[in-house]
Amino acid sequence: MTTHPVPAANPLLEAGRYIAQSFRLMVGQPSYDTYVAHRQRTHPGEPVMSYEAFFRERQEARYGGGKGRMGRCC
Repeated sequence: MTTHPVPAANPLLEAGRYIAQSFRLMVGQPSYDTYVAHRQRTHPGEPVMSYEAFFRERQEARYGGGKGRMGRCC
């Protein structure tokens, strides 16, 4: 039995998603959708952070600051 790759529904849309994901990874901002999917898959029934809380937590993890820590720019 031979399997054939499934063509992308819209190659331009797929390329746009790939580029957007690449930019987010370059600046250290993971995808909220990926986070939500992970939480639902591996921790069903547990609370999921709001987008705002997720963004704030990722910024603090990347740049420091918050909870008595000194912030940093680099």
